[in-house]
Amino acid sequence: MAPLKNWDNKTWLSSKKYIHTFNSFVLKQVKLDKNSRILDIGCGRGKILDDLSNKLRLSNRPIGLDIENHKDKSKKIIFKKTDALTFISKTNISFDLILIKQTIHLLKKKQVIKLLSICKNKLNLNGKIIILSLDPKKNEIPAFSLMKKKLKISLTKDEKLFRLIFKTKFKIITKKFIYDVQILRTKYLQMIKNRYISTLLNFNNKQILNGINEIKNNYGNVLKFKDRLICLIIKND
Repeated sequence: MAPLKNWDNKTWLSSKKYIHTFNSFVLKQVKLDKNSRILDIGCGRGKILDDLSNKLRLSNRPIGLDIENHKDKSKKIIFKKTDALTFISKTNISFDLILIKQTIHLLKKKQVIKLLSICKNKLNLNGKIIILSLDPKKNEIPAFSLMKKKLKISLTKDEKLFRLIFKTKFKIITKKFIYDVQILRTKYLQMIKNRYISTLLNFNNKQILNGINEIKNNYGNVLKFKDRLICLIIKND
């Protein structure tokens, strides 16, 4: 699969309001302070870490991992262009928060359990792993027919991954993060064109163009919906 380049580029996911709301949610789930160490797996441009760094006035620069090295990434993070398993297996750092936001579905089943097991061993006392993924049962993301079909397959895979994670001996708490989105259709169509979500990565230009025309016909000028994420929190024993 090609790298996901634009999920946090001029989308609601990159807006200050979304990031502030999301990080307020995160800080309710785990106790962090200026001395905390934070790792974000699939950090994109590092905007979430940037905001957390400002909120907490972190003395340790947070670490962000991604397979895409963006030129406009945050300067407040330590960025590593690498896959999560490689980094987490080799690092000697222990973390108070390991964030895995809308990334877990890109891994194979065996990789997921291996990654989470190693991550758990890299947690400090009271540290937590926070995994977030689209809610497979209540997804409201605007989509054209082919996108819906592919998204359903992806969300079904996510459900299977969740069941696999719940079968482990990890102590897991389940939460939901819900964000009200209001976005101009023109802006959302540009997001579609930029393939902002992994479901769109393998679509050719004709499929994207047909999808854009379908959304133009089926949605109004302003799109309103809830971006719903399932949150799995794994605590250190």
